[in-house]
Amino acid sequence: MSRISVRGFAVASATAVTAVGSVVGVASGSTAQSNDAEATAAGTTLLADIPMGEQAQVQTASLTQQADVQAIAADASAKKGAEEAARKAAAETAVAKQEKAKKAAEEAAKKREEEKEAAASRSAERDSTSFAVQSSYSTSQIQAMARQMVPSGQFQCFSNIVDHESSWNYQAVNPSSGAYGLFQALPAGKYASAGADWRTNPATQIKWGLSYMDGRYGSPCDAWAFWQANHWY
Repeated sequence: MSRISVRGFAVASATAVTAVGSVVGVASGSTAQSNDAEATAAGTTLLADIPMGEQAQVQTASLTQQADVQAIAADASAKKGAEEAARKAAAETAVAKQEKAKKAAEEAAKKREEEKEAAASRSAERDSTSFAVQSSYSTSQIQAMARQMVPSGQFQCFSNIVDHESSWNYQAVNPSSGAYGLFQALPAGKYASAGADWRTNPATQIKWGLSYMDGRYGSPCDAWAFWQANHWY
């Protein structure tokens, strides 16, 4: 199939227009303009320039190329989305691990503190017999014993209970119930589990009172919290 040059087309068109009386300026145009037009036309492949039998193949190839470009763009977008999702998941996992580690560290610290207090309590029980036996004890002496036997973090709670129960009088007796000693144990014979000298030795009573608070409430401070709510323990 031969190409009709732009110049020839311009000449033919101008001739046709002139034949019906229209004015188009110039019929053939300048030589430079015609040459440029021919060069542009020569550098462009039109579908009409391709043999009819090959046009379908060319169209198919063009559509295939477009599909490939779109597929590559889709793959790139999907890859970017997957990478962003992976980064987000990794960040969330890291945060979760940090929170878990923090919680584990706090629990471990709490456990160590509890073990420390428990050890101090066990040590206090062993030390209860290390005090010299006296015929009588002042309030300050009894409090000094308690400070050596009760964990430091629990002493104030322990002291609050003794203040309310007996005002640190290890021989205090409730005339109506018979409750006895620093902790107003009822019956009084409960102290015997800590030592036979419970009537005359405040250290033995302290040993019993600390064991009672730890065993029943978990600690003197837990016992004090119960006392505040109920006015007994």
